[in-house]
Amino acid sequence: MKLTKLHCAVITAIAASSPLNAEEINKKERSAIEVIEVTATKRAESIQEVPVTVTAITGDSLEKLGVANFDEYVEFLPSVSFQGTGPGQNEIIMRGAATNQTNISVSSVQALQPSVAFYLDEQPVSMQGRNLDVYATDVERVEVLPGPQGTLFGASSQSGTVRLITNKPTHDGFAAGFDTSISSTKGGDMSNSVEAYFNMSLSNDIAVRVAAYNDHAGGWIDNILNVPGEGGYIGSAVVVDRISAGWGKLADPENTPIVSPQNARLVEENYNTTNYAGARFGLSYLINDEWELLVQHTQQSLDTEGVFAYDPNLEGEESTNRFQPENNNDDFGLTTWTLAGRLEQLDIVYTGGYLDRDINSTIDYTGYTNGGLFATYYLCNYSAAPEVQECLDPTKYYKEDTSASRITHELRANTSAENRWRVTAGIFYDSQELSTVGQFNIANTDLPLFTDLQRTLPGNEGINSDGGPFPSEVSFINDVTHTIDQIAVFGQFEFDLTETVTASFGARWYQIDDIYKGSTSTVDVSGRLRAFGDGSDAALTEFFGADEAAAIQAAIASGQLETSLLDSDGKLTVDDTIIKTSIDWKVSEDVMLFASYSEGFRPPVTNRVGGGSATSQEGAFEGFRIPVYSTTDSLDNIELGIKSTLFDQSLRFNATAYYSEISDLQTSRFDPTNISFLVFTDNVGDAEIRGVDGDFTWAATDSLIISGAFSWIDTELTSVNDELVGIAPPVGSRLPFTAEFSGNLQASYYYPIKGNMSGYINGSISYTGDRLTGMTMNANVVEDTSQLIYGRGSGLSIENEASVYSGVNYQDRNGNTFKGGRYVADSYILANLSFGVTNDEWKAELFIDNLTDENATLNIDTQQFTPKVVTNRPRTIGFRFSYDFY
Repeated sequence: MKLTKLHCAVITAIAASSPLNAEEINKKERSAIEVIEVTATKRAESIQEVPVTVTAITGDSLEKLGVANFDEYVEFLPSVSFQGTGPGQNEIIMRGAATNQTNISVSSVQALQPSVAFYLDEQPVSMQGRNLDVYATDVERVEVLPGPQGTLFGASSQSGTVRLITNKPTHDGFAAGFDTSISSTKGGDMSNSVEAYFNMSLSNDIAVRVAAYNDHAGGWIDNILNVPGEGGYIGSAVVVDRISAGWGKLADPENTPIVSPQNARLVEENYNTTNYAGARFGLSYLINDEWELLVQHTQQSLDTEGVFAYDPNLEGEESTNRFQPENNNDDFGLTTWTLAGRLEQLDIVYTGGYLDRDINSTIDYTGYTNGGLFATYYLCNYSAAPEVQECLDPTKYYKEDTSASRITHELRANTSAENRWRVTAGIFYDSQELSTVGQFNIANTDLPLFTDLQRTLPGNEGINSDGGPFPSEVSFINDVTHTIDQIAVFGQFEFDLTETVTASFGARWYQIDDIYKGSTSTVDVSGRLRAFGDGSDAALTEFFGADEAAAIQAAIASGQLETSLLDSDGKLTVDDTIIKTSIDWKVSEDVMLFASYSEGFRPPVTNRVGGGSATSQEGAFEGFRIPVYSTTDSLDNIELGIKSTLFDQSLRFNATAYYSEISDLQTSRFDPTNISFLVFTDNVGDAEIRGVDGDFTWAATDSLIISGAFSWIDTELTSVNDELVGIAPPVGSRLPFTAEFSGNLQASYYYPIKGNMSGYINGSISYTGDRLTGMTMNANVVEDTSQLIYGRGSGLSIENEASVYSGVNYQDRNGNTFKGGRYVADSYILANLSFGVTNDEWKAELFIDNLTDENATLNIDTQQFTPKVVTNRPRTIGFRFSYDFY
């Protein structure tokens, strides 16, 4: 059983690290490495026989590694990284294929589809901006497939797929066990977890398995008292004025008083806590000798409080100033079913699932004051006489209530693996619906205009509320329903050209319907998209008015706005075919070489307020209009690989070199100085990625196992769309969030104690290189804002990439033009150590995670328009105990 959570895609399962644990070594012959069976090609095969890059780790090995959270999973996965802000709020990145994702406050409304798919058994559970954070209990294995997997796994598998495979009910009789742990974090609260499972054969044909868990992770970040002038939040009328629209300017911003926010009632030590609780129920029914029915249900609750980032403007690396209570409650229920059997010469699998997810969040939104176009409107009495102008308390919040459901069906058939030719073919149906209501408290209600807002929505089609009036303090609302329906037909054909050479070809045809309905406080989104889909002068004029309709028609005619994928009801439809082909050569029983070409994609994303023109018609924004939707971005990948098991099965070495081209790379944008419509999606340009992945496991002796992994990635923007020149990094720049080099080493040593008892020592060390943050060169703007808001900068590194940043129309606090640059998340090294004693039934272990107490910069979050550093847990010392009954 796995003692800790596997974030999102379990994030990938330490896959790349080729685990070093004893569980991977045959207990009778510890000098031989265990063969792991995977289903990466939707048929069971040895991991060393699959002619694609795939890494896997068993559930026993997951337990042995003993990592405690999402951040630590990533340390063992050199080709994997992430962007996000905490549990349930992260997104997986593979092989450097990354851009900006939408900030968490609008990720449910306006976000890119994931580029990496996450599967729980046979069910895809990915979600935009918020991958499902499944706790990894009672896990059989985790499979990680880097590179495009779209022919077999669909749209969100553009740059890779992660599959969490759970233990299923067995018909071997009774088995049960439990795991428990307790730990203490330096400067933080205690943590504890307990997991248990049992398996029982109720009859010769029916078996059940139940697993349950509860995990409390204590906090370590303190919400300290805000002290203006000592690194705390002062506020700046200069910032508020310069980002605001022309009609909202202050007469003398440098001398306009501003109220500093207070947080005395929220001061708390170690306030970033996490709680996972859940259970999984499984039933297996052997219908006859050839057919089996499996039904499983997983129910989980994830509750977090506080934030998982510190403020670099404050002293130390564990302090923040927050002015609203923050929490995230994320519950899901997932029911899956699989009917598998044999029909003549075919293996038939029908599988399906239904996912129901509810998210309720409250987020401190005080930072909008430092980046929002309507800052003075919501905060200051800008229309008063100059001598009495002032800006009031900027404290704000955002509340979200989101429900998501997803139902899938897949029917596939496999021919016999013994044939010279082999076919996998199937049909797939997927329907996702996301319904969300987001309420923003932005305006200071002491201003006369905002004492009793009582907002109502201009549209009612597709909304999830009653349309208002909303509470008097709510300034802005997003209320939308987003439905994505997909049907696909896929197949893969393999043929043994000789006894040692095999060629394969796969293809997938898909059609995706994207239906976006709802309303914001200011825009009837359903009506807007319907007008674009109709496209007639009458429809556009009725919705936009004559002048704006004429301007939109001109933009469509010139090609500036693309609307051809919309039908008359505003539904977006896209279809295409992608392919994958490969050839492999078994040089010997122990060595295989392979080469492959594959394609992946992400579908278009509809914008809430597409077609809107820039508020500022200066510089890069002259004549600019928001795209009605971002177009499909595609990834073409070529790779060459080797898989080898050498020296009498004592050394396993695998490596892959790859080259990828991304066309029309999607990104999220938030430029409120010029664009008055919050976040939207766009295509930034094209990119190339070159890289090498490698991993090894070496059973050096019967008692010593050493393993390691590395990833070298070279990413480059090869073109930038005209409207993003001077805003996005220039051609030749790196893509964000991925280090050029990452790697790790692990070792385990086993020694006999007495009788059937043995001891072991595990150690690991990992290195992650520097990473750039985001696809917008606004770091110098954000840093200048920090200087004005806090009276000091962040101290974070910035890599300047352009002499001028074109995303703003104002100068810095010294009157100079902003350079274009991005924050650099500095490199770091982490080490873990554990000591244990075990026999055939129980295990006791002392562990030290983050041995050197390294403070790692995992991500630099600028969603609040000043930088926050997402960091790892400090040194943690703990004890684990497990017992299994057979």
